[in-house]
Amino acid sequence: MRDLSPSVQGSGAMKKWGFIAMHAAVAATFIFLLQRFSLNASLETSLLWALTFAVCAAGLAYKQSNR
Repeated sequence: MRDLSPSVQGSGAMKKWGFIAMHAAVAATFIFLLQRFSLNASLETSLLWALTFAVCAAGLAYKQSNR
């Protein structure tokens, strides 16, 4: 029974980081598409905003997952 507990904890950590990565990717995709196609921004501007939102979304998801 003790052999299963480290794998369960590792699985929880993978879910946590997967959630953070997914949250960042969705936020980056959303803001990129919004900037590029709805607001007609340049590619460089859209990528910069996407990166900024991805970092912010990852930070928020990390803080939420530690609660």
